Amino acid sequence: MTTELSSTRTGASDYVSQFTDLMRAVKDEGLLERRHGYYWAQIGVHVAAFFGIWAAFFVLGNSWWQLALAAALGVIVTQFGFLGHDAAHRQMFASASWNSWTARILAGGFAGLSFAWWRAKHNMHHKGPNLEGYDPDIGPGAIAFTPGIVAQRTTGFAGWFVKRQGWLFFPLLTLEGLNLHAESIRAARDKTSNQPWRRTELWLVVTRLAVYVAILLTFLPLGKAVAFFAVQMAVFGFCLGASFAPAHKGMPIIPPEMKLDFLRRQVMVSRNVRGNPVVDWAMGGLNYQIEHHLFPSMPRCNLRKAQPLVKAHCESIGVDYMEVGLFRSYAIVVDYLNNVGLRARDPFDCPLAAQLRG
Repeated sequence: MTTELSSTRTGASDYVSQFTDLMRAVKDEGLLERRHGYYWAQIGVHVAAFFGIWAAFFVLGNSWWQLALAAALGVIVTQFGFLGHDAAHRQMFASASWNSWTARILAGGFAGLSFAWWRAKHNMHHKGPNLEGYDPDIGPGAIAFTPGIVAQRTTGFAGWFVKRQGWLFFPLLTLEGLNLHAESIRAARDKTSNQPWRRTELWLVVTRLAVYVAILLTFLPLGKAVAFFAVQMAVFGFCLGASFAPAHKGMPIIPPEMKLDFLRRQVMVSRNVRGNPVVDWAMGGLNYQIEHHLFPSMPRCNLRKAQPLVKAHCESIGVDYMEVGLFRSYAIVVDYLNNVGLRARDPFDCPLAAQLRG
């Protein structure tokens, strides 16, 4: 897939001005102002849903219908991951401390994720999305996201896997919940880390996990307890991963030597998914990925309102704005991952791209 840049010659100061103009329009509409009522309502509704599921768990008792509650719990825990994400981006409150502790409690206490570990990783992603050798979201792992990584996996099981990884990607997301818990604990145990509140987060994540497992083993037979845990983790991992995957996978990979201004660096490698109330909720607003990357502190509920401004602005300056339907976005991800080794290493093959190098 190739994203074209505008062929108009533009100076560096003009690039800055282009984003400044958009920022001014967004501010004039009040879209960067805090939405306290919205977020308190979101927190209240999802906390109530969380405890409501556990109340139903105790009422239902020893029954295989508990697996339906496990799936529902996986969905609600995903929402706490999204709320932690919003707080970490300081979308909720003016106070940095309020945002940090809200993210720490919602992500750690309800979803079992380390706020400090996630913030460090996610901040790198926002600074250089799809930047080869920098963005941790496309770094080496179970899935090969760049041609360079694929080139190192040509034989044996790795070679077989990489040719089919697109089809395997979404099934593998069912393991992402376990992986995120493991990464959170590992990062919180890292004594060389300079992350503040590391021990507090370790206590929060480990205690949450221990209490969760203890409740399952106390009130359910072993088989049902294991099944409940597996279903909840699988749904959690899939919902979270399926919300992040369409945002950048299958969009151009930026070579390390290419220099781009902020607006183009964020827009050209991001993909929106057409929204509606259900999609917006299920994806935590991340379907407005372009707007989120341009204005990471913008409250989630304002991203949809900002979209027409951003889209019109990109069209006026000749920057491609990518938006597709949900299932189309998944098809693009699968196709890209199955064929990533065949992609051109530098998809930015146009005159302006040459001017922006180095």
